[in-house]
Amino acid sequence: MADILKIAFVIVFFVLTLTPGMVIVERRLSAWMQGRIGPDRVGPLGLLQPLADAVKFIFKEDIIPDGADRLLFVLAPVMVLVPPSLGLIVIPFGNRIGDEYLQVANLSVGVLFTMSVLGVAVYGLAFGGWASNNKYSLLGGLRASAQMVSYELALGLSIIAVLMISAGHPNETMGTLDPRAIVERQVKYGWNIFGGGNWLMLPCGLIGFILFFVSALAENNRLPFDLPECEAELVGGYHTEYSSMKFALFMMGEYVGMTVMSALMTTFFLGGWSMPGLNRFLVGSEWWMGLLSVGVFITKVVSILFVYVIIRWTLPRFKYNQLMNLGWKRLVPLALANVMLVAVIGVLTQSPAAAAPKPGARAPIEVVQGGVK
Repeated sequence: MADILKIAFVIVFFVLTLTPGMVIVERRLSAWMQGRIGPDRVGPLGLLQPLADAVKFIFKEDIIPDGADRLLFVLAPVMVLVPPSLGLIVIPFGNRIGDEYLQVANLSVGVLFTMSVLGVAVYGLAFGGWASNNKYSLLGGLRASAQMVSYELALGLSIIAVLMISAGHPNETMGTLDPRAIVERQVKYGWNIFGGGNWLMLPCGLIGFILFFVSALAENNRLPFDLPECEAELVGGYHTEYSSMKFALFMMGEYVGMTVMSALMTTFFLGGWSMPGLNRFLVGSEWWMGLLSVGVFITKVVSILFVYVIIRWTLPRFKYNQLMNLGWKRLVPLALANVMLVAVIGVLTQSPAAAAPKPGARAPIEVVQGGVK
């Protein structure tokens, strides 16, 4: 029963509530930044505008172009929405209530699982562009594929750096790919964005966070990296031929991807559900402590989503050559240098007690002349 409730919370809040909520936030915030009124006709303060949009999408005519690959054309929007939603199941959105941890599934390789399912979304964009039988859609799909592959490399390297920071505290001897363990270490030592308790790694944590955030913007096709759907060049890009609920699924996939990336940044860099000064009210097993930890986590995620929206309506769009140059000539070398710096600092600051083998551990095998020692 507890697992069903956690799954229902993730689906209902992060997918079905936060997504339309961010749509109205983006429309109202962009209107405020540009001196406009924004949506204010449907419901109090226009808060029911996403519901009106949903009704409109449901009743619009669903068109499949002649010559389109019908199977891939229908499958593409689903592949854009479902994989990011799966990435939420391994993210701890709170501490615990009683003996029940607030996480749908605790995988020891949760980081790998999340990055694997997020990487599947690129197939949805590529399939949508190719299956539409439209040159503009095809170019948008190709742009999306090249962009996501390019920036996934910097994204992965920034994650490697934060995993090393998490294991780089002098008292730690082993890294982990478990998101819950990563959060618990930040509760114990400090947030990874500030070096995870090792102040020499403070620059590495800040650089890793910036790299992750910039790469996440490109992964989510958000300005200034929304070249795959550049309306000035490609009409609508990969979703040019889509209408009705298929188009809505593409839009939902974008916002769900933003939510997942914000949750990952919160988990990897910002301590997850923890908060300095409040941890004594968050680490217990009482029900109100669990709910408070969920509130802290959601506050961090929504704050990052606000930054997403502000950046979209502040920065101009890059040219495509600038996009690729930034990814391959700037972010990837910087991410590699950051990983090397974390490794060097981790080795130099590791305590002798942590580096020594534990009692009962097997001695290392040495190859000597004439046999094995």
